[in-house]
Amino acid sequence: MDCFYAAIEVRDKPELAGRPVAVGGARDRRGVLTTCNYEARKFGIRSAMPTFQALQRCPDLIVMPTRFEVYRGESATIREILHRFTPLVEPLSLDEAFLDVSMRSEEPATLAQTIRALIFESTQLTASAGIAPNKMLAKIASDWNKPNGQYEIRTEDISVFMETLPVQKLWGIGAKSAEKFQRLGIRTCGELQRCSKIQLHEWFGKYGLELYQLCRGDDRREVTPDRERKSLSTERTFTVDLTSPAQCEARVPDLFEELVTDLRKTGNKDQIKSLFVKIRFADFTRTTVERAGHPLNLESFLELLRIGLERKELGVRLLGLGVRFGNEPPESASQLELF
Repeated sequence: MDCFYAAIEVRDKPELAGRPVAVGGARDRRGVLTTCNYEARKFGIRSAMPTFQALQRCPDLIVMPTRFEVYRGESATIREILHRFTPLVEPLSLDEAFLDVSMRSEEPATLAQTIRALIFESTQLTASAGIAPNKMLAKIASDWNKPNGQYEIRTEDISVFMETLPVQKLWGIGAKSAEKFQRLGIRTCGELQRCSKIQLHEWFGKYGLELYQLCRGDDRREVTPDRERKSLSTERTFTVDLTSPAQCEARVPDLFEELVTDLRKTGNKDQIKSLFVKIRFADFTRTTVERAGHPLNLESFLELLRIGLERKELGVRLLGLGVRFGNEPPESASQLELF
């Protein structure tokens, strides 16, 4: 969905149309924006930006409080539309999901147009779509013609597409990571492909081996519907690192609301074995803090977050909250590892 929360606010308050609008925290130094519309982005405003800083850049910015009940209702309507076309729907958040439509007879691009039209007809909200043979490429393609557009990467086009794709478009690569690549003289995936597995492992550890595949457009993860999951999580990757515990904590309520919403849809809430928080730092390392027996509430996740943040004094690139249902082994409950 395009600027989902902000788009809902503009739809419900037509007088906001054409004006810079954001959704998020109060105007004090702890307030953080959840999202903003494209008019606001022209001023350099972005999600995860402190509200006071956004208002410095754009004094006319309209900051609306979050209305999660409304967002959840719209998300449920959109999910129902998606499930009309395939049972293989993997939600990423309230406003984003992967669909496996390989069993459909229609052309994928035509199918995407139909789904987007139905979403607009039902909600008066625009959606963008990426069509590709795998999840990573579909995610990249979904950003190609935003807002209210779509883009398709066919199998036969992957090699050419990846040759000139900036490395920061790969999953897990942000602005600071891209700077590291620039120091190495690597700006595109084509240039990254010329590096050996040994080189990439020396530079980035275990994540280097993953990069070797990703820069070739190779992502073998399957679309996993909620009912088949051993765990459920939601996460956010930030274009600019979060640099303080307060900024990190301010992102947790939104993630918690999305996680609870997805849990309601799965019907697995009574089967939760443990809670976890995942953090990816600015230096390519990640840590996961997991505990069993904690109640499913906001404070439990904040407690786990604080433990994780004490492990490194670095900016945070990604935050994720999750629950585990079965005996699936945790990624890393107590130590850092290269990613």
